[in-house]
Amino acid sequence: MVHANAPLTPRGRLLLARRIVDEGWPISTAAEHFNVSWPTAKRWAGRYQEMGEAGMVDRSSRPHRSPNRTPEPTKRKIVDLRWRRRLSPQAIASRLDMPASTVHAVLVRCRLNRLSHIDIRTGEVIRRYEHPYPGSMIHVDVKKLGNIPNGGGWRYVGRPQGWQNRKTTPGTKRSRHRDVLLGHAFVHTVIDDHSRVAYAEIHDDETAATAVGVLRRAVSWFAARGVTVERVLSDNGGCYRSHLWKQACTELAVIHKRTRPYRPQTNGKIERFHRTMAAEWAFARHYQSEQARRAALPGWLHTYNHHRQHSAIGRNVPFSRLINVHGQYI
Repeated sequence: MVHANAPLTPRGRLLLARRIVDEGWPISTAAEHFNVSWPTAKRWAGRYQEMGEAGMVDRSSRPHRSPNRTPEPTKRKIVDLRWRRRLSPQAIASRLDMPASTVHAVLVRCRLNRLSHIDIRTGEVIRRYEHPYPGSMIHVDVKKLGNIPNGGGWRYVGRPQGWQNRKTTPGTKRSRHRDVLLGHAFVHTVIDDHSRVAYAEIHDDETAATAVGVLRRAVSWFAARGVTVERVLSDNGGCYRSHLWKQACTELAVIHKRTRPYRPQTNGKIERFHRTMAAEWAFARHYQSEQARRAALPGWLHTYNHHRQHSAIGRNVPFSRLINVHGQYI
């Protein structure tokens, strides 16, 4: 690799070699002109004669043979224990009677050094995908949250005070087990697969009619920003299996895809968004009421779309992947 004080860069090596080979300069004269030693000038001239311009780049320092490298059968045992048993490098090293550092090096080369990269059910390496442009695929789902009583929930005020707040909140009901029921908020979320731009609405149910309304408004919202929705991916919830949903997709010219049953990883982008939304909005601070939390959602969505860096898209903000959109840099 060329370092800061190197007298020759690949371009300089090519000039040196051409002076000697093509123009017939003596090696000593060319070495003096380029301020390098005679052996250095001779080496680059020889590579130029043998390989041409391609020989002017640095060669790998990796040895041709590694007698002490971990044997392939041992590597396969390490990978098998990592896949099927999800064992740590130390545990694998104990079973195979070898250094843990060697096991870790093998796992790094095989990209299995982090358990988060391995599917917990199948033991196989997780395959990640991304659609090539905005609107090629959107993900939809519903996040169910318990409503917050007036005065705050138990997470911030403690269970005794939280219980009192539940009992004094208007509109609560009693169950047959004498529990106080506050109801739930259903956050209908939509994520663009390519850009990770998010759209969300809060409703009091997750019926097919509500889901269809959210889809229609989300498609219009994306269209106003220059994005044409082509496909939608959902789980197998009742609202997404209804005839009303199928009819709406047909009218919007959107192809509907469903995940495999009991396979939430397929819709993992929106599942990860729900985790972020819960940590940064739903349970991020002490809300005095459910209305206060719902009022804070639009502001948080704006921050998520326009200002929050997303690690999965190169630490850029989601809206940076929508080109020439009005209001993109607000």
